[in-house]
Order: sequence, then structure tokens, then C-alpha cells
Amino acid sequence: MRYVAMKSHNIGENLATEQYLMNNKEFGEPLLLFYYEEPCIIVGRNQNTLEEINQKYVQDNNIRVTRRLSGGGAVYQDLGNLCFSFVVNSDSEEFGDFKSFTQPIVTALHEMGATTAEVSGRNDILVDGKKFSGNAMYARNGKTFSHGTLMLDVDLDVVTHALNVPEDKIKSKGIKSVRARVTNLKPYLAPEYQGITVPEFRDILLKKLFHVDDLAQIKSQEYVVTPAEQDKIDQIYEEYYNNWDWVYGKSPEFSVQKRQHFDMGTVDARLQVDDGKIENIKFFGDFFGPQDVAQLAEQLKGVTYDRASLTKALTQADTSQYIVGVSVEQLVDLLA
Repeated sequence: MRYVAMKSHNIGENLATEQYLMNNKEFGEPLLLFYYEEPCIIVGRNQNTLEEINQKYVQDNNIRVTRRLSGGGAVYQDLGNLCFSFVVNSDSEEFGDFKSFTQPIVTALHEMGATTAEVSGRNDILVDGKKFSGNAMYARNGKTFSHGTLMLDVDLDVVTHALNVPEDKIKSKGIKSVRARVTNLKPYLAPEYQGITVPEFRDILLKKLFHVDDLAQIKSQEYVVTPAEQDKIDQIYEEYYNNWDWVYGKSPEFSVQKRQHFDMGTVDARLQVDDGKIENIKFFGDFFGPQDVAQLAEQLKGVTYDRASLTKALTQADTSQYIVGVSVEQLVDLLA
């Protein structure tokens, strides 16, 4: 395994680095990345950014907003949060199998005293039943990355103000508020770890994941981005993560909205229907899928807006490639 400890505290630059290394480098072994950043919100690939954030609060508090390549829901991060990412060949892990990626982290946390930490639901890690880590996944060109958060000492009050968490998502968890659902990890660690900083936390995890006592023992496994590679990363940053169109997106007006929360995520479909046919459709939500859901939307344009036609079109489209864990029948019920 190789690793990268990113120096930047800009979430967009770190996501651009992750994207570049996944798509342009071949290490021949898994790659592990660690990074942490100044206050920011990262929305999932398929989400409607303006509906996920409290825009005035975000602007007033200089919280950076960007969109990631992977699906899932919006997350808030600050310098009290540590991000980790595993990049592997796609054939080595099944898409959506978050436990195989997160279990090494959970095992390390158990060794640090957080013995109740466990992978739960589709993509969360909990401690004493509260969430401190959310994870997302993306696949392309024979590779998959799974990245996640580790809330060591995040300002939880900001989380409740900065994000607009839909009521149906809260109810599906059987709780009354997002504040009641999330927690920081630090209180659950052993006494000797109560005073650690995020970079110290990163280094401890590195040693536990590589099974060494000193980082000097794995110095040869560290990968450092070259100046030439940094230039290419900067281009990706400008094209995606610092680009208003990518982060917020331009959407046409829709006449029909259909939304439902499933076990594997929320699907929010916006449709423009004219003369009984779908003229335009866009899917929003915190669901996952190995393929871009815009391709599914394109296949539905021109389809007659009735149950039989939608069933035929969705069956031919292989919806499991775009929205994992939601059947054709469930999508037809939602849309029709």
C-alpha cells in the first residue's frame, strides 16, 4: 500500500488531487490518502446544492462549498475532521461495499479505545449509535475510490446551521434532529488520546494501518506529488471544484417533482412533461451508482409518461448502474 498525506487545507484542491491520482497514476497496489481542511461543505454528485445548504449562513461564515465526484449526501467539515480515501482496482471491491474499505479504520479505532465503533447502514460509521463518519464511493476506468470523514473534534453547532437536512431523512433514522444523530470521536478514545490533534490522529492511524511503530519505517511508501503533477491538479481544481457551474449547476424549470427516501438513499426526480411525454428529467439525491445518472435521464427523454412506457424504458436502461439498491418497480412507482 502507498499513501499520501496532503498538505493543502482547501477541500477543492484535495479532491482534485484525489481525482488526478486515481485517473492518472498506476501504483500497482492500493493507495491511501489523508487530508483535512478549513470549514467547507461537500455535496454529493447528484444533489441540488442550493437545497442542501443554508446559503446565508454559509456566506456569512465564509464556508467553502464544492461538489464531489461521488454520490451520497452533503457533509460539513472543518479542521477538526480528518478525511481518508482508499483507491483500488475496481475488480478488487464490489461497488457499494463500504465495509470492506472502512473496516481497517474501525479496527484501528478499536485499538485507540473507541471499542463501540461499527459500520452501520449503507455508508456510516457509528460510535455508541451516533454517526461520526460518512462515506462515499466513485468508480471510473477500472478503479474505485471510497472516501470518508472522521469527526475527531468538529464544531457540531455549525453542522446544524450550515446544512439543510430533509425531514424524511431524519425520520428514517428514528431521530428528531441531525444534532442528536452525530457526535465527535474524541470523547470515545482512550485517555492517552484525548489531547491529540488532527495531524497526530492521522499519523497514529497511518502507523496502525501499516503495522509499524514509526513513520520512518514507511517513508518509502509515501508518494509526493511532483510540480508537473501539481500543475495538472490545479487545472482539475479550476475545471471542477472552483467552478460555479459544477458546484451549483444550472437546472431548467420542472413541472413535476417526485421524491422518496429509500433504504439506500433519497431519489428526487424533477420532470418536464409536455403532450404526455417526458421532455426533460433530472435526478437529485444522496444515492450511489457506478455510472452517471445523467445517462439514465437521457434515456428517458421522449418516453410516454405512463406506467407501461416507464417500466419498459427503465428495464432496458439497467437502472442498477445508476441508482444502486432501488429496483425498477420502485422507480416506476416513484415516477408514475
